[in-house]
Amino acid sequence: METGVRELEALADQLFGGASADTGQYSPLVLAYIGDAAYELIIRSLLLKHGNAPVQKLHRRASQLVKASAQARMIRRLSENGRLLPEEEAIYRRGRNTKSHTVAKHASMIDYRMATGFEALMGWLYLKNDYGRMLCLIREGLDAGMEQILALERQENTHGI
Repeated sequence: METGVRELEALADQLFGGASADTGQYSPLVLAYIGDAAYELIIRSLLLKHGNAPVQKLHRRASQLVKASAQARMIRRLSENGRLLPEEEAIYRRGRNTKSHTVAKHASMIDYRMATGFEALMGWLYLKNDYGRMLCLIREGLDAGMEQILALERQENTHGI
């Protein structure tokens, strides 16, 4: 994993000029905006590591991991286990507490706001080019979630779905 992170950092240096963005200039919602995209790309990449599958199945699996309730579970698990550094916890809280003009469609407001905080944290780490930390937190937060997805996959295979 470390080699891949170094390659990603080198690519980011080439694409974005080698300097990480001044993350303090962005609002929590802007951090969440970029964090949502970065997180989804990582999830899709992790799913591909589990093997080739029809796009419909990949989409269904990814949707289960990127929806607000799944992100809320992840950040809750990371926070309760003391895995967030104080600065990361502060970024998460800023994102969670920011008033959004968007209404949660398929999630409780609590989960939606926690997910916004999680995405803000992912965006902050992404803009700092701290991909290793991003991947570490995602892997730790996903442990149970990935198991659920793989169990669903086994069930689908058993029932011929």
